[in-house]
Amino acid sequence: MLPSEVGDITGAVFRTIPEMVAQRAKSLSDRSAIIDGPVTLTFAELADRVDEAARALIARGLDTGDRVAIWAPNIWEWIVCALAIHSVGAVMVPVNTRYKGIEAGYLLEKSRAKVLFTVTGFLDVDYVALLRDSKTELPDLAHIIVLRGDAPEGTLSYSEFLACASEVSTTAATERAATIEPDDCADILFTSGTTGKPKGAMCTHAQNLRVFDQWSSIVGLREGDRYLVVLPFFHSFGYKAGWFSALMRGATVFPEPVFDVNVVLRRIQDDAITMLPGPPALYQSLLLHPDRVRYDISSLRLAVTGGAAIPVELIHRMKNDLGFETVITAYGLTESCGVVTMCRLDDDAETIANTSGRAIPDVEVRIIDGEGTPLPPNEPGEIVVRGYNVMKGYLDAAEETKQAIDAEGWLHTGDIGT
Repeated sequence: MLPSEVGDITGAVFRTIPEMVAQRAKSLSDRSAIIDGPVTLTFAELADRVDEAARALIARGLDTGDRVAIWAPNIWEWIVCALAIHSVGAVMVPVNTRYKGIEAGYLLEKSRAKVLFTVTGFLDVDYVALLRDSKTELPDLAHIIVLRGDAPEGTLSYSEFLACASEVSTTAATERAATIEPDDCADILFTSGTTGKPKGAMCTHAQNLRVFDQWSSIVGLREGDRYLVVLPFFHSFGYKAGWFSALMRGATVFPEPVFDVNVVLRRIQDDAITMLPGPPALYQSLLLHPDRVRYDISSLRLAVTGGAAIPVELIHRMKNDLGFETVITAYGLTESCGVVTMCRLDDDAETIANTSGRAIPDVEVRIIDGEGTPLPPNEPGEIVVRGYNVMKGYLDAAEETKQAIDAEGWLHTGDIGT
């Protein structure tokens, strides 16, 4: 890693996520916000859909601070529901679409989710059946809403859920949104749980807005970009660095539920995609496809990658053969709101391949030894992070939070770096 960068940063333009949605609806009203198959939503239409879903949540008795889970693939309804959750002051809890019923049940039980948005037909998987078969006791779960697919007995279809929106006025929903403070919790993303049970990292409206305002500026995401989001929405890369950043910047989101190289090449051509983040393997798949040259992918401009090492040669091929102007790598974790360090637009291929860049503005990074002493350059040790991106803590886990964030505010990542 390279040294931290501290700049004159005043924070994001918006105080809260619903404020962002409202402002974008005014400033970019007729621009396309989401294109998902036959469904196209302008920014104004997106705000209307969010308002409708928010009113339905209020009508169903959802209060400020309640938790609402989403267990579904990358579809436009996911985005609308997430923003509606934020708009009523509730807390959004994404659930991994690869989870089995008992794993999803644990997250729902731990978060005490009152509402679950899900689907019943993704890749021939019925998530409602998985959850019920797990026999997890979920006394707090009052409503299961099926976004797509058949709604089994005891659940609501999405249209049935929205039907009660008329019971709450838009004025009431707007007044609820106005009560949200920047430091209110916006989401709880659970860690992978590789060393024990998953823990829920809590992040606020202000953190998400500020971190991904910086992220967007550094990568060069701009109004009018056409962003194909293949990375799953349940992960911070697909959610926060994905559709959330795109909407905040005035780009158009193209959700893609599953990575299929033929589908992605076709979408790049047909939808004139400019931005395509993903792991190195995604770009390797595009390069290796035998029919790649038959597709016009000249619209591609920006790639952001991470999660695995990327060879220098792959970076050169992404630029020369796929046509990317910019390739950037980054490092982050759930507990850091998804981002710690990033390469910059003017970094060369060797820097991009061999480092994860330097800290985003106003975030500090150190490498320490086992005693907590900062280490000199090029000496490996634990990466620790301090700044506005550090989570507020783990959900209902004070002791684990103290272990992760020390008295001086340093987040101990457990990752090794130099």
